[in-house]
Amino acid sequence: MALQKEELFLKNKNIKPTAMRLLVLQYLFSCEEAVSLNQVEEALPNADKSTIFRSLKTFEEFGVVHSIREATLTKYALCKTCTAEVHTDKHPHFHCNKCDSTICLSHILLPQIQLPEHFKLQEQEYLIHGICDKCNAIA
Repeated sequence: MALQKEELFLKNKNIKPTAMRLLVLQYLFSCEEAVSLNQVEEALPNADKSTIFRSLKTFEEFGVVHSIREATLTKYALCKTCTAEVHTDKHPHFHCNKCDSTICLSHILLPQIQLPEHFKLQEQEYLIHGICDKCNAIA
């Protein structure tokens, strides 16, 4: 029996492919933009919110997704080249003020910032707010 692409993907990341993780990953594969915990929960109405959250946190820990913090909301997007050891998806994100979508701008790299002596960079985020191409075409 051939493995589903989601199951193979998780096994390659050394993550046990539970039924819930497979469902969450399948949903993430179908999304073109970053999604919130609530969006995943709405897409999987029979799933427990805490189980979905644990799956997303496991995915983040193992380099399957990266999180984007927007004021009071966190969204998750699939990583392209990350591992558990190194998150390489260092790019800005665009948040549309009209449709509330958040899009990875993977083709734009974040600049290397020279911090003062004895400062240690732990995370770097860059969130751009504006009107996305789809909403701008409507306006």
